[in-house]
Amino acid sequence: MVELGESSSSAANHTDDELWAKLVPSDSRYSDVEIKSNDVAVCSEIKSSSLDKHDWCKITRNSNQSHATLQNKSANAILVDEAVVQSGEIVDVKCGTEIIPGPVKEGHLSYRFKIMPARELCKQQLQISIDAEHARCCICLNIWHDVVSAAPCLHNFCNGCFSEWLKRSQQKHSTVLCPHCRAVVQFVGRNHFLRNIEEGILQADSSLKRSDEEMALLDSYASIRSNLVIGNGKKSHRKRTRTPMEEESEGPELRCPQCGPDAAVGFHCNQDTVHLQCNGCGGMMPSRNDTRVPQHCIGCDRAFCGVYWQTEGVTRSNLHPLCSPDTFKPISERTISGIPFLAHENNRHERDITDICIRQTGKTLQQVVSEWIGKMNNREIDRTRMPLNHAEMIVSGTHLCNPCYDKLVSFLLYWFRITIPKRLLPPEAAQREDCWYGHTCRTQHHNEEHARRRNHWISGCPLNSTPSIAEEALRRAFCRCRLLRMWKLGRALFFYLGQKQP
Repeated sequence: MVELGESSSSAANHTDDELWAKLVPSDSRYSDVEIKSNDVAVCSEIKSSSLDKHDWCKITRNSNQSHATLQNKSANAILVDEAVVQSGEIVDVKCGTEIIPGPVKEGHLSYRFKIMPARELCKQQLQISIDAEHARCCICLNIWHDVVSAAPCLHNFCNGCFSEWLKRSQQKHSTVLCPHCRAVVQFVGRNHFLRNIEEGILQADSSLKRSDEEMALLDSYASIRSNLVIGNGKKSHRKRTRTPMEEESEGPELRCPQCGPDAAVGFHCNQDTVHLQCNGCGGMMPSRNDTRVPQHCIGCDRAFCGVYWQTEGVTRSNLHPLCSPDTFKPISERTISGIPFLAHENNRHERDITDICIRQTGKTLQQVVSEWIGKMNNREIDRTRMPLNHAEMIVSGTHLCNPCYDKLVSFLLYWFRITIPKRLLPPEAAQREDCWYGHTCRTQHHNEEHARRRNHWISGCPLNSTPSIAEEALRRAFCRCRLLRMWKLGRALFFYLGQKQP
């Protein structure tokens, strides 16, 4: 039996026994290295072929509690997210960072750095009261649908309504005014927090829902998919030039490489051009509907500029940040060498079993993923549980960002696992009992023993069949009724036997 990994710290830090982070080994035969103090020297196994423990790094907790720093204390280099860290060097690590305590992957264990959720930050469900009149769009006078917020006035509208308002305003006026307060709108973006409130209001009062035809019409008008920076077409009427102090106080102007007289070749922005802010690098690019070049990730609706600037022939410079094209690529052009950390609901035991099943087929992970991408293209799998936006529109040629691609691979590996017969699973996995909640189980996230001993990906589920919410509720109701009948029968039998006694 492999012993628990050790971590030593100074005596001053022993008063804090709260577990705040772990080093989770990829091999389930080894135990987690628990980190309970703010400054820890880690002593654990470093080679997959040996149980000997070595002092190889020191982890220090940052003040913001969302990151940490790692110092290489071994004599050899180590790998942190595939970057080489020499002896004595310090790097930042975050939740999900892969750490290999050696200069190469072969022969060494692989650890994942995991930050535990703080007790005070645990999710709590709160009941709030809100007047539905405060959740109405002032353009259509109905409850918001796919709500967007305008800045700086922060008034909220339906995406379709404001998209039409934006289109007509740019055709007739030099500036875009807020339909509610007539303030100049400089920025507009989707508001995911208010969207949750919108859905809660409609669930509480179904009479406020629109018809399917109205919602489809609004969706056809909606053009705001990510944050838009709206330019001001008004010319300056100042009689004197700005001083350097005034320009510094006004802050830097957000410009893209295609703005201004010194713009790059190709498209040129004018005063009314709406700009998108790239989610990867923070740079600006024009929002264009006259090009087939993708500017949004279809899985999350966020904007990425790498493909657009590559098509326009614009290169990176100190004045304009540009994304790498690798951050936003078609699915068919991507490669993958390891199972994503978030696969199988972050259950490392299920990931290990999937890795064994892939190796038993004689194929690589890339070959298995490519095979299931083909099945997805042929509509052979149900996309109901795909954790991406516009799931029905995704094909092998669709551009996705890196996080969305990891989600897609995790979804395809889910289907790969449930189609494997139980007899082909590893012996230790085939002998496990099924978890009643299956892959939706929440206990597997915080109970390591439960995650290891129960099967959370029940095999034998046929392709293109997933239980609906109504079917699940009906099954639970049937179980409750059966228990109630048994209780009533037992109570009647108890009273009957009591009356028979002299």
